[in-house]
Amino acid sequence: MEATEPVPVGSHRLYTTNFWLAYAANLLLVSANSLTFRFAEFVSLLGGAERTSGQIVSAGLIAAVCIRLWLGQAMDRYGTRKVWLSSGIFFLLGSGGLLLTDSLTWTIWVARISYAVGLAGMFSSSIVHIQNQVPPHRRTEAIASLGSSGFLGTILGTQLGDVVFRWLADPTRFTVLFAGTTLLGLLHGIVVLRLTAGDRHERPTETPGAFALLRRYWPGMIVLVAVAMGTTFSVTTVFLTRYATSLGIRGIGTFFLGYSLSAFLFRLLTRRWGETVGRHQMVLIGLASLTVGSLLFLGVTSEWRFLMPALVCGLGHALLFPAVVSLGAGRFPSRYRGSGTTLVLGFIEIGTIVSAPLLGAIIDHFDQRGYAQMFYTSATVCAVVGVLYLATSARRKDMDYEHNSPALPDIMTPSDAGSDPILSDTQG
Repeated sequence: MEATEPVPVGSHRLYTTNFWLAYAANLLLVSANSLTFRFAEFVSLLGGAERTSGQIVSAGLIAAVCIRLWLGQAMDRYGTRKVWLSSGIFFLLGSGGLLLTDSLTWTIWVARISYAVGLAGMFSSSIVHIQNQVPPHRRTEAIASLGSSGFLGTILGTQLGDVVFRWLADPTRFTVLFAGTTLLGLLHGIVVLRLTAGDRHERPTETPGAFALLRRYWPGMIVLVAVAMGTTFSVTTVFLTRYATSLGIRGIGTFFLGYSLSAFLFRLLTRRWGETVGRHQMVLIGLASLTVGSLLFLGVTSEWRFLMPALVCGLGHALLFPAVVSLGAGRFPSRYRGSGTTLVLGFIEIGTIVSAPLLGAIIDHFDQRGYAQMFYTSATVCAVVGVLYLATSARRKDMDYEHNSPALPDIMTPSDAGSDPILSDTQG
């Protein structure tokens, strides 16, 4: 792995006009996606079971992971702008397809797959774009700061979803939700056109495939952490709405309000932890938070009781996402940053792919005790991965943390990085 990389022009200033445009684009995208958190309710309306919801979501994510095998290479070859805008087209086709769906036929599967593929490309492009604007030692902070917009988007999307559910009846409520997703996705594309108008891309002389890059720059144990994150996302974004319905609770807006406010606050407070506390500690605290948060769902009996697991899970997400992306993508040299980022995000999706149908089957099998078993499963996954990470990767030095100082150079020297691509994290 290359030990040095050039600092992008203007990278000494993180919070520029381009950053805030990227912030607005991410806010719109997450708001759009949050409107689809009622998807399991939509499948139920059409006559599907929990297992069916999980299978459809998994099908979309399988397609997204498959496209990631090409997506990173496409970014390396053609640049972020072209991939970002192309992904937006798939997103709009998918959300528009869901808007027109009225039965459990092949159309809902195709629409969800197109939606998931577009969403994967748009999120990946956003994160790759922001990483390319900053020096290596501020990459974790950049990811964390940009990600805070996602928590605001989650609040906006879920609160709007609850309002729609409160005032409209089936099937009109889903028509409004998916129409909102489509509109926000269109606005996102307009902002991206402005944001990337001046982008210039220099294609690397060599653009290896995903498997070749993974063999050369394997991210290590952070892969399991990403899979654990994907498992918890299955709980909150797929099945939580059904859990609330089973308890007679009107909506999930209270959970996502507390979750997003917690994550937003902790993200701001800990955005420099990659340089001060260390990313390994961020991973361990994040996994512990998700473990405890999963168990706290068992005590929910009314809507306001969602606040406790929301606050704890919000802390976990705030710490884990920037650390996982920074550590994982940091294994790859800068010329393959697009591939590295998309592959790491793909492992989060693999966690959801594997867990969504499994958790759905658990809920169906155990009937009344199904949701409790789902939360136990999620907590166990996070706890086991945390112990494994503590015994392996956490025992090694986090180079961003070790080399942090007021005089930290913008360009790492070979002596800073070391020669082992598995043990060296300086690229993150």
